[in-house]
Amino acid sequence: MKSATPKVLHEICGRSLVGHVVAAARELDPHDLVVVVGHAREQVQAHLSAVDPGVRTAVQHEQNGTGHAVRMALEELGGAVEGTVVVVCGDTPLLTAQTLSALVATHDADGNAVTVLTAEVPDSTGYGRIVRDVESGAVKAIVEHKDATDAQRAIREINSGVFAFDGALLADALGKVRTDNSQGEEYLTDVLGILREAGHRVGASVGKDHREILGINNRVQLAEARALLNARLLERAMLGGVTVVDPGSTFVDVTVGFGQDALIHPGTQLLGDTYVGEGAEVGPNTRLRDTRVGAGARVDNTVADGAVIGEFASVGPFAYLRPGTSLGAKAKAGTYVEMKNASIGEGTKVPHLSYVGDATIGEYTNIGAASVFVNYDGEHKHHTTVGSHCKTGSDNMFVAPVTIGDGAYTAAGSVITKDVPPGALAVARGQQRNIEGWVARKRPGSAAAQAAASAVPTDSDAH
Repeated sequence: MKSATPKVLHEICGRSLVGHVVAAARELDPHDLVVVVGHAREQVQAHLSAVDPGVRTAVQHEQNGTGHAVRMALEELGGAVEGTVVVVCGDTPLLTAQTLSALVATHDADGNAVTVLTAEVPDSTGYGRIVRDVESGAVKAIVEHKDATDAQRAIREINSGVFAFDGALLADALGKVRTDNSQGEEYLTDVLGILREAGHRVGASVGKDHREILGINNRVQLAEARALLNARLLERAMLGGVTVVDPGSTFVDVTVGFGQDALIHPGTQLLGDTYVGEGAEVGPNTRLRDTRVGAGARVDNTVADGAVIGEFASVGPFAYLRPGTSLGAKAKAGTYVEMKNASIGEGTKVPHLSYVGDATIGEYTNIGAASVFVNYDGEHKHHTTVGSHCKTGSDNMFVAPVTIGDGAYTAAGSVITKDVPPGALAVARGQQRNIEGWVARKRPGSAAAQAAASAVPTDSDAH
């Protein structure tokens, strides 16, 4: 990956590569879930503890092959394991729980010692080939690409690296795996031949979509997998009743949810634990992270992070809702409005060019254009409270901590530093003073002076 980040911690659609695999495996409800770690294991272990605290880890101190990795996992579990052991790769984020369930079902139904998940691919370069018995069609062996003959390399059915094993037989066979191959490693795939030679049944479960088993080894493949998963997520949303105007420019995470008849416009990114409610309209050119959008709300050209947008509220265009922002039903955060840690009551409007930070505003209040909630004194943040049914003038500065009572008004251009009682009008600005003739005296000959002189009526004009 040419990255300081371990490969399996690179993310697509809101989860790490290994996080996707763990999530799919977890849906099988396994008795134990073990991840084998090696390179940068401290980072990987910390990540796993955060995303799934129930995961156990086994350390592979030396990377001696896939068979060795599975031996480390079994040692973590105390040796041979009763029941079925499913082995998956940590860099296959498109693998689904449905495919894993089908693998286990085939394994159980056929009474196999081992069942391999296979797929037919357009280009099998780099994959282990499935070699079948010509007469019975049974799986004879899996031959790694580097060890394959020309005839075997022409085979399009490949090993996905995903297996279901009889636990007891697996432990015994791993002890017989040799390292006389081009890599000098313990291949897990050799277990199939060992079990077959011992008279045990080796079967296969052919996956429906070969793209599920795609592994990630560089950033080109990472982008390709992201596009595939994003398309899958959007298809699921559209089949569930969501309108996505342009899937090619819309991006969602696996944790995003939708209500029926939500409408998503082009250029929209929905990330993290975002939910778009029934009939809500989002976009174009909007990015929401960990944000809830209420039913019927409209969010246009907006960035929101950790916000709650109430039912039938209106946001944007060109608004920025930062963490802790909560808009009540039918509230408005309008054009070039920024909010942070602010609770906005039902029906309240902040329509234009304003910053509202560390504030509580009641119901059906209107905040005038170009208003700033001055919340920071250089060391500490302070809170402003504006009551319900207030009307504040344009170009107001609310210097926190300050409270504006219910039903109060403030005059345009005011700097409010003291509490305003309910129903009062606050005026906090200097008296206007006009200095006649200032331009003519201070800027003689200027365009402004000439314009002013032309505008002053003469005696002849009076007649």
